[in-house]
Amino acid sequence: MTQASWFNATFAKFATMTAHFAGSPATFLVSLLVVVGWAASGPFFGYSETWQLVINTGTTIVTFLMVFVIQNTQNRDGAAVQTKLDELIRSSAAEDEFMGIERLTDAELEELHAHCESAAQRSHSALERTRAEREARRGRS
Repeated sequence: MTQASWFNATFAKFATMTAHFAGSPATFLVSLLVVVGWAASGPFFGYSETWQLVINTGTTIVTFLMVFVIQNTQNRDGAAVQTKLDELIRSSAAEDEFMGIERLTDAELEELHAHCESAAQRSHSALERTRAEREARRGRS
């Protein structure tokens, strides 16, 4: 295993564990307690600039680092979902033209979406006609 692939694998594991930990109720509760503790200590520190700087610096650093961790997790989750969808399309009777559409431009995606909406509307209309014909036959019986 190369050093780059080892680093990528290690970071992926770290990002996944961190994202799960950060999204837990316990982490929220600890964060809430830190903020409440910080706010309660305000009178003791005279609401000084240093007192404000502590929470601002801490939250800024955590936010900055979490952006990269969460983005990495989202990128991998998105790629996994796309791969699963592509495999479902490939192994079914669906049209293969939908494989890899996540790489299309916004305009191309909108055009494909409009095509799908049009096909769905035609299917819906056909179902409505069939339903109406069935009701008409029942009415004659």
